Amino acid sequence: MVSVAIFDYGAGNIFSLKTSLEKNGASVDVITSFDQAKNFAGILLPGVGNFDPAIRSIRDYSATKFKDFVQDKIPVLGICLGMEMFFAKSEEGKEKGLDVLNGEVVLLPKEMKIPHMGWNSLQIKKESKILNGVDDGAWVYFVHSYRAKPLDEEIVVADADYGISVPAVVEKGIYFGTQFHPEKSGKVGSLMIKNFLRECKK
Repeated sequence: MVSVAIFDYGAGNIFSLKTSLEKNGASVDVITSFDQAKNFAGILLPGVGNFDPAIRSIRDYSATKFKDFVQDKIPVLGICLGMEMFFAKSEEGKEKGLDVLNGEVVLLPKEMKIPHMGWNSLQIKKESKILNGVDDGAWVYFVHSYRAKPLDEEIVVADADYGISVPAVVEKGIYFGTQFHPEKSGKVGSLMIKNFLRECKK
């Protein structure tokens, strides 16, 4: 059984994510500090909360820094807000992001209905570890008001069309990000969780 940790920003319900991981064979701890270190094989940054408080909870409540904890070895899955925190900054807040991916996060265009909430299809752009076995056009569940603007488009492995193209899945090295919620995306999301856990076992 693979052991993973969900980082809890103290912002809300992470029960569905924990349940999805456990259904796919993971042992799950919920942590609020990277000082609570065990030999985790993977880390999940969930999609509940706001940018600044979430970043502060990661940065200020642990003597152990995020990058020191993962050491470019432990796979990290960022979901929605969790993915947005991978970048240098966000229009949602003033704090600096984790800056493990080059780029920023911006508000969806005002002419769009915000938040973007509901099911939307994926346009898969290239092969990816987390999308292994997922069909192009598969439907997943979104709830977000912001979108990533990576400087390197190569990290975007799938888009979603919401009047504009929204990076839906990013992947670079140990970092995997989904703008949508795989834990709320039925069998397709469950497959992505399973793919992530397979990476954690390597």
